[in-house]
Amino acid sequence: MLLLIPMDCDDTQEGRLVKIYDAKTWAVVEVEEGRVVEINFYPDRDAIEEWLDAIIVENDFEPVMEFMEMQMMVLVAHHQRTIDEIVEAYLFRELHQMAI
Repeated sequence: MLLLIPMDCDDTQEGRLVKIYDAKTWAVVEVEEGRVVEINFYPDRDAIEEWLDAIIVENDFEPVMEFMEMQMMVLVAHHQRTIDEIVEAYLFRELHQMAI
């Protein structure tokens, strides 16, 4: 599973989830069998060549239509902000699908 996360910086420990329009970098987190396999950062979304399974957003009011059109699942992290918190919440199914 490849998760797309808009981040404020490319530090895996200090970086935090931000709104899509505020993203300074994009994290692509590969999760397999309950663990993080790889984390890659991209300064621009257009540089990402992998097929992404889901985008993680900060709230239900994010502009996500283009991601939905690409058949990506949109998950909301209401309280989680770091990559570790987001991945843990994803694994325990604590992220919610966006209310449309």
